[in-house]
Amino acid sequence: MAFLDCSKAVSYLSEYPAKDGLSAKELMDSKVNGGLTYNDFLILPGKIDFPSHDVSLDSKLTKKISLKTPFVSSPMDTVTEEEMAIKMALSGGIGFIHHNCTPDEQAEMVRKVKKYENGFINDPIVISKDHTVGEIKDLGEKLGFTSFPVTETGKVGGKLIGIVTSRDTQFHEGDQDPIADIMTTELITAKSGISLEEGNRILQKSKKGKLPIVDGEGNFVSMLSLTDLQKNQDFPYASKSPHSKQLLCGAAIGTLKSDRVRLAKLVEAGLDVVVMDSSQGNSIFQLEMLKFIKETYPELQVVAGNVVCREQAAELIAAGADGLRIGMGSGSICITQEVMACGRPQGTAVYNVCEFANKFGVPCMADGGIQNIGHITKAIALGSSCVMMGGLLAGTTETPGNYFYRDGKRLKVYRGMGSIDAMQKTDTNANASTSRYFSQDDKVLVAQGVSGSVEDKGSIVKFIPYLFNGMQHSCQDIGVKSLNSLKEETEKGNIRFELRTPSAQYEGGVHNLYSYEKRLHN
Repeated sequence: MAFLDCSKAVSYLSEYPAKDGLSAKELMDSKVNGGLTYNDFLILPGKIDFPSHDVSLDSKLTKKISLKTPFVSSPMDTVTEEEMAIKMALSGGIGFIHHNCTPDEQAEMVRKVKKYENGFINDPIVISKDHTVGEIKDLGEKLGFTSFPVTETGKVGGKLIGIVTSRDTQFHEGDQDPIADIMTTELITAKSGISLEEGNRILQKSKKGKLPIVDGEGNFVSMLSLTDLQKNQDFPYASKSPHSKQLLCGAAIGTLKSDRVRLAKLVEAGLDVVVMDSSQGNSIFQLEMLKFIKETYPELQVVAGNVVCREQAAELIAAGADGLRIGMGSGSICITQEVMACGRPQGTAVYNVCEFANKFGVPCMADGGIQNIGHITKAIALGSSCVMMGGLLAGTTETPGNYFYRDGKRLKVYRGMGSIDAMQKTDTNANASTSRYFSQDDKVLVAQGVSGSVEDKGSIVKFIPYLFNGMQHSCQDIGVKSLNSLKEETEKGNIRFELRTPSAQYEGGVHNLYSYEKRLHN
């Protein structure tokens, strides 16, 4: 047999009529291949000519909100409350706080996220010189911080006369003494109008915990905190509002009339983006709520859904949705497809909705079915901008609930919002789970989710970096330097795919071992 010249191997590729593998369009031809989930296909590798740390994971959440990572936590009552939302934002993503609670409880959770880290603190707690040492100690225990500026009026806008910190009060035994006797009066301040960067430089140089900002007449107007500067250094990818420099926070609402009151409280608390939480988003109820939000709070970003097909998406896009949430019945605790005979395999749903929505500049998040890093990569390759995770984050330290032990395993409860347990929660004004599934008036509840438990995964402060680094390596193997490039090259047909038979899926997993330990990260 005569062999070709090896040096011409690359140029010889042009002799082949088509590239190896399938384009995304060919892969997702449901008339040929049926509906596909993430496990049903693989992405073919590309050329590596850059280090993995060069890969950018910048993502769009909505038309106006961008993130440094594509990671979003689901608005489930066993996944996202304020602790999860804070850590998600610090890690470069965002958390959506569930609404299976009272409006006041949900608003307070949003408020805690927004107050956790500030740029300029424009509404700090201010005291007067007449406060006693004991009152300041009690205030510190109640609020969780111990430094307070002192003004002549005891309010923002009054003349700054001092500052009191834990160093002043901690070992002072006279609780009835006025703080005027112990407060620090020799202060380093900055003038109003200073940039955040310059203010942080002054903080670093002065080694003080707080930097009061005053106007030309010495009146106190705002403050910077050293702890926030330290957080900036520890969490460089943190998701923040470009104006206030506070952490971004999302929350869920339903589509009932009462949810308009809930939304007002959330907006007052500083909410950045709201998701209308419904298992089937193409409803007159959601369209009316979307119209109300856009008319009442035009600056608030709105994620609509859930949807799985173009027809659903079109209605919501036309009504003004700033983002879409894709998925119906694909979550690990969801039984909608089984019980309702309605939904769509997640891979097919993501591709079809994103292919349509991206034409209008509406970012999409894939919600459900994410079990590992590879699934995140596949969701984004199919057009999604970010992924919403429930089960993948369940069991982490930041999720609500307490750990318990069973069969030697440390576990936490994880339940679907369509489970009977969630729908029977009665300590709220309007149960979010029943309204999510349009079941609030039903005498007999029909479950679309289950309750279960998951193993302890540790803190997301370690888990999210594992996802982040894994995504970078995944993109490196594919041969793209950013998530935007991953989507663009897929759309051009340059990134290729391969279907997987059941045997191929078995081959791609751990097999033929007597025993093994599966450690995902250190």
